[in-house]
Amino acid sequence: MTLGLDGAARDLLAELAATPLVDHHVHGAFRAAPSRAAYGDALNEADTDPLLPDVDPFDSQVGFAVRAWCAPLLGLDRHASPDDYWARRSELGEDEVNRRFLAAAGVSDWLVDTGHRADDLLTPTELAATGGGRAHEVVRLESLAESLVADGIEPTAYAAAFRTLLAERARGGVAVKSVLAYRAGFDVDLSRPSDAQVEHHVAAWLRDVARTGSVRLTDPRLIAFGIHEAAELGLPLQLHVGLGDRDMDLRRSDPLLLTDLLRLPEIARVPVMLLHCYPFERQAGYLAQAFRNVFLDVGLSVNFIGARATALVARSLELAPFGQVLYSSDACGPSELHFLGARLWRNAIARVVGGFVDADEWSAVDASRVVRMIARDNAVRAYGLPATGS
Repeated sequence: MTLGLDGAARDLLAELAATPLVDHHVHGAFRAAPSRAAYGDALNEADTDPLLPDVDPFDSQVGFAVRAWCAPLLGLDRHASPDDYWARRSELGEDEVNRRFLAAAGVSDWLVDTGHRADDLLTPTELAATGGGRAHEVVRLESLAESLVADGIEPTAYAAAFRTLLAERARGGVAVKSVLAYRAGFDVDLSRPSDAQVEHHVAAWLRDVARTGSVRLTDPRLIAFGIHEAAELGLPLQLHVGLGDRDMDLRRSDPLLLTDLLRLPEIARVPVMLLHCYPFERQAGYLAQAFRNVFLDVGLSVNFIGARATALVARSLELAPFGQVLYSSDACGPSELHFLGARLWRNAIARVVGGFVDADEWSAVDASRVVRMIARDNAVRAYGLPATGS
């Protein structure tokens, strides 16, 4: 579908349709069919409570985008009604829905964060088998730490055990991720703690576990320990930035608060991926220009702002060097989101960059090169992925 585009935008969209994406940060799709209520909840990123009975989750930018772009893949007209959409989706079943949407995303490499809702979602291997392409694991640092505590680690043994576990998991992965933004915010001390300090903080954490029954890691000093250990291994580091559910204090997820961390020599030698970034995409663009190891994407956000995605993608191209911008969907749950992230991003970047060409600000050759860089080449380079699949 050409969206009524003409000129350079139409040509770029055709080129992008034939370019397999590297989705550098994504989660699995639902393994089993969700209830309509659970599906609706998955269309709301920020509110973690169930939607009220009289609230239609399709009455949102992402809901309208699903009805516009996903309905035809289910054999429906564009803008099908929510009831018709749900009836057809239910008729096909989750396996078929996943097959259609994941394949249509046109992804050659899925970099899958396995630290969230793993029991409900397709594994990386299952995701790739259903949608095509290759799967690569992104290891969540907080999940590693929590697994050690859940197994009854002693404070004196924690530092060595974490290093061993991280090295073991890293052999099968391509990057690590931290959800520091959720657990503590960025306005904390992220310098490297000593093993003695780690032991002290683990002891305090274990006392909290005994009191609350929860192993959820929120201590920023222990999260900083994990980040520095990953950097020591040379692993690319993904950091959630900006948009997320209300368990996070959005004010404390401004990436400018990471400046001191990014200045550290041990961090400067590894790629640092700022994920999602909305509404801080301009701040992230500044950091990408200021630090040559910083990359950014506007994944997740593209889905949830739907018809306004073009403006967001345009802002992501303002200040950041083009070699430091990446594509991701950050889709989780409904496989519509895996497809929609790719569809809306392709549409948006074709419009934006095509407009530059038509205004004679960019050449067509440069436009083609840059959209391919962002679609896949930058991620292949940053993560050290096999270059095949294009």
